[in-house]
Amino acid sequence: MPRPERTAAILVAAGRGLRAGSGGPKQYRSIGGQTVIFRAMEPFCRHPQVFAVQPVLNPDDTVMFNEAVSTLRHAPPANGGATRQASVHAGLEALAGERPDVVLIHDAARPFVSAALISRAIEAAGRTGAAVPAIAVTDTIKLVDGSGNVEATPERARLRIAQTPQAFRFDAILDAHRRAAREGLSDFTDDAALAEWAGLTVATFEGDPANMKLTTPEDFVREEARLAARLGDVRTGTGYDVHAFGEGDHLMICGVRVPHSRGFLAHSDGDVGLHALVDAILGALADGDIGSHFPPSDPQWKGAASDRFLRYAVDRVTARGGRIANLEVTMICERPKIGPLRDAMRARIAGITGLDVSRVAVKATTSERLGFTGREEGIAATASATIRLPWDSKGWSE
Repeated sequence: MPRPERTAAILVAAGRGLRAGSGGPKQYRSIGGQTVIFRAMEPFCRHPQVFAVQPVLNPDDTVMFNEAVSTLRHAPPANGGATRQASVHAGLEALAGERPDVVLIHDAARPFVSAALISRAIEAAGRTGAAVPAIAVTDTIKLVDGSGNVEATPERARLRIAQTPQAFRFDAILDAHRRAAREGLSDFTDDAALAEWAGLTVATFEGDPANMKLTTPEDFVREEARLAARLGDVRTGTGYDVHAFGEGDHLMICGVRVPHSRGFLAHSDGDVGLHALVDAILGALADGDIGSHFPPSDPQWKGAASDRFLRYAVDRVTARGGRIANLEVTMICERPKIGPLRDAMRARIAGITGLDVSRVAVKATTSERLGFTGREEGIAATASATIRLPWDSKGWSE
């Protein structure tokens, strides 16, 4: 019985995105509460048929990249080149040692790629050797000269808009890129054009109109509005957690290791901030609480890092087609002082959840020396989560 074909993906993210206006490279901007690159990369990382995801970056963007996709598993990034073609070639060479059978090449500026489109790309590559997703042209297209005068009107029925991920047999597209590099050819605008030059027959398969490329500021405005309209079921949940102090030399608070004279008495790592956030998210989903999903009686959660619980809660939202709009946690304690650590905690929560840090709030208060927190016997946390779920035909998400 033949072995299953091995599929890898290249995420091309080295561009500067100058046409998108100010605000830095467009792939690191936020849309719908998540960075563009996280949205573009996550479906490949979670697809059961993709064994490796190879990012290709401008090395100047390494810090932004690591912050944006810290919860996703991927190969070590390759350094991009001066052109898209050079960047793809760098990604292919970085994967060469893995010897995938099929490779998918996707632009980081297309953040709405679906698992279904990825599956179609894999199937098409296996069947044809080279294929691109395409959608029909609905407008009349004009061919103009240098003065802007119409020269011809191409037959619309034969025109298609090409998208990514473009899918190829790995050895064939790597050989084509190497040949083009040896011959000094560097102006191919996509991999299908390079494959055509190399003599490959490039097939098409069904694309996805939602798989839009973000190019201009207007694209960001339009897609933000589309996402907001689709996710019209807005819900809020709250959470609360408390842990007593015990022996130890540090505390885990909001995903950050904080040196302290005591530790938490807890089955997991005792991170009250993240536990409260998990309960808030599950509450917004009406999906039980943290104890029902991670019972303390289960030994597999003993000493577990709480970022796993928070990622799980976020995945429950994603599985429903939703997105988290805002997270807020308030720590109640006398010590340690949270203020100096607030930004680090916000960044850590943002990294775990894939949210932009502007959508994460960490606050702190004391109980004026009253109660168990005032006596420094433990720490409490409250949290709230606002999520957006899609409407169904009845106007609700369920």
